[in-house]
Amino acid sequence: MSLEPATVRRIAKLARLGIDDAEIAQLQVELGGILGWIEQLSELDVEGVEPISGVGQAALRMRADVVTDGATREAVLSNAPDRAGPFFSVPKVVE
Repeated sequence: MSLEPATVRRIAKLARLGIDDAEIAQLQVELGGILGWIEQLSELDVEGVEPISGVGQAALRMRADVVTDGATREAVLSNAPDRAGPFFSVPKVVE
């Protein structure tokens, strides 16, 4: 699908994007590709598929509320550039 430069400028204005005239041609191609994908979706057979009206029907999975230390102290500290015992060591910052 091809978009006119005026349409691209309007879309950019609605999205609050500042674009140059040189960028319009590239945006025409990119937006045309997006609209092409949307056209492909309209070809899908959705007969018998119930629409999703929201996520309210989904049940949340619960986990036990248990306090742990993560048991990964050494793995985390292995990425530290400098450490002092079980802690990260950082330069002193004084303002």
